[in-house]
Amino acid sequence: MKKDLLISRLIVKNFFEKLNDALNVDVAIAGCGPSALALSIQLSKLGRKVAIFEARNEPGGGIWGGGMMFNELVVEEHLSNFLDELGVRYKSFGEFLVIDSVHFASALLYHSTKNGTLIFNNVLVEDLVVYENRVSGIVVNWAPTVKDKRHVDPISVLAKYTVDATGHPASLVNLLAKRALLKLDGPMYEFPMDAEKGEEFVVQNTKEIFPGLYVIGMAAVSVGSGPRMGPIFGGMIESGLMAAELIEEKLKNPEYIEVMTT
Repeated sequence: MKKDLLISRLIVKNFFEKLNDALNVDVAIAGCGPSALALSIQLSKLGRKVAIFEARNEPGGGIWGGGMMFNELVVEEHLSNFLDELGVRYKSFGEFLVIDSVHFASALLYHSTKNGTLIFNNVLVEDLVVYENRVSGIVVNWAPTVKDKRHVDPISVLAKYTVDATGHPASLVNLLAKRALLKLDGPMYEFPMDAEKGEEFVVQNTKEIFPGLYVIGMAAVSVGSGPRMGPIFGGMIESGLMAAELIEEKLKNPEYIEVMTT
């Protein structure tokens, strides 16, 4: 067999095995930023099946560029245990830790996938699966297909819990709000920069916003109309860790709603 044919067959075979495994999961996450990765690291470590769908070619969200493309970022000192667990190098400056942003993004992605999380890049979540007024999964398509406005039907992924980690647009929440399935307290927007309040706000607004749908990271900030916080990422990590705790408690509870798979 020619090597070129063998290479192609190996890629196609293994990708479709991975995709097939991701069609029915415990948690489906739209967006692959720091909060999504922190969440997936914790839940996949506990043996939960987690799949992340990222519209861009490069998973990692806003971590890579640091502040204004100075590829350094900041987190609070109390997250040192989390960083140590991942083997992340950092420098300590009082209450803050400074991390090379490329190193940090790489560590989050490595540990997420090492723990078993399935990450699909170039895949956009364009809609939600809703059964009996409960989000029960996502509808996905190739991101270039959607951006080119080609009329190609998507496929569905079922999940016991779905997470909106799409950042500033809060795309999944918007889908529900536009269809009057979810009533928000007011318009979705962010207040001007305030790192201190913003770091607190993102954690406080991490929650199940609609049955079966959690909102984390900057999506939680947009939905709650909180301040942006710039290149400090402690709140992003804590938002993901908090969501992992909340979802794990639901998954351990025998009363959670099972996704119908037949």
